[in-house]
Amino acid sequence: MLPRPENDLLTQVGAGKPLGELMRRYWIPALLSDEISERDGAPVRVRLLGEDLVAFRDSRGCVGLLDEHCSHRGTSLFFGRNEECGLRCIYHGWKYDIDGNVLETPAEPSSSTLKDKVHHTAYSCKEAAGIVWSYLGPKEKVPLLPNYEWLNLPPDHLYVTKSVQDCSWLQGLEGECDSSHLSILHQAFSARQRGGGDPDMYAADSAPALEGMETDYGVRMISCRKADADTIYLRVSNIVLPCHGFIPTGGLKGNAEGYTIHSHVPIDDEHSMRYNIHFRRNRPIHAEERQHEREIGPDFKKNRNLQNNYLQDRAEQRQETFTGMGRVFLVHDSCATESMGPIYDRSQEHLGVSDKTVIAVRKFLLQCVNAAASGKVPPHVILTPEQNDLRHVACIVAKIPPAQDPKEFVAEQLKKEKYWESAHD
Repeated sequence: MLPRPENDLLTQVGAGKPLGELMRRYWIPALLSDEISERDGAPVRVRLLGEDLVAFRDSRGCVGLLDEHCSHRGTSLFFGRNEECGLRCIYHGWKYDIDGNVLETPAEPSSSTLKDKVHHTAYSCKEAAGIVWSYLGPKEKVPLLPNYEWLNLPPDHLYVTKSVQDCSWLQGLEGECDSSHLSILHQAFSARQRGGGDPDMYAADSAPALEGMETDYGVRMISCRKADADTIYLRVSNIVLPCHGFIPTGGLKGNAEGYTIHSHVPIDDEHSMRYNIHFRRNRPIHAEERQHEREIGPDFKKNRNLQNNYLQDRAEQRQETFTGMGRVFLVHDSCATESMGPIYDRSQEHLGVSDKTVIAVRKFLLQCVNAAASGKVPPHVILTPEQNDLRHVACIVAKIPPAQDPKEFVAEQLKKEKYWESAHD
């Protein structure tokens, strides 16, 4: 269980809150690049870490992320005119560039210097992997964008979606910490209904041995299942600061091709946006791998959601899948986390051995929050090119003998230039 003060500490994301200030030290997803694909196109509302913002792409193709409300008298800039390298308020014509500079105040006398005295809230943006990443922290402490291997792949090697989660970001992130639920929640009773990964391995042992190891980027999570008397099924996933799960969804065969990133970005205390980033190292994404398009509407709300009970089919639940909610893991995960309520009171839970990695991640997050609050640079805030070698942020799936120490095996794999080419053998 987590005492209520600590529960509050890890779920309150607004400016001035300890976790909110920690989150603001990192580049985080703000929206998909496709949402503002057109230069001088329509602005888009963005709610991020409890702040109401508006994103737009200017005449040069650069992305801006501004406070939604005009610095003059508060009219929403969502309704503004995006033209000539700036976003203009429709009320009195104040115009802002992507850096928050006030370019024009046409309702003021020509001699007015008011525009030089006002600076509108604006946040830095970078684009990579089909995502607009934004930094909401102190301008004198802007870190480098992490050099994850998938950030620089060709667009057709990536499949990126997002969906609204009607719960705190932490509930979603904790779902990434829990490898044991793969054997339960995502069960299917026919080959046709199976999802990704290695369902036979998950079924062989529903109570894996779990361990969480603190690293310079987050927590490396090791799961060991007894596949048979001579085989341990090893699965290594990661919680990466500030809000990402790096998950080896491809299983033994697919992990060499790439893994999946689930980013649980706080919208506010009670809502989050789950970004799903699938990548393939050496080939384009296949059409059949784009499974989320059938599950997410144009408003980024899931077609199966809490309000319609995830369209649960009790006949399917008896005959086909454990949940009766289809085969897409996103839906299963959402039901498990959203049905807890907007912010689950963790002082009421009863944890067991299967929650070992969840506990490890909570402990690590609390350490990071407290370190940042005391003025220390949080882990994985990358300030130098040397810190940006991230090859050790690795997802591994392998079969190993029972006598093999899993941590030693992982350490040996990470010494290789391309750990994924032999880890599954």
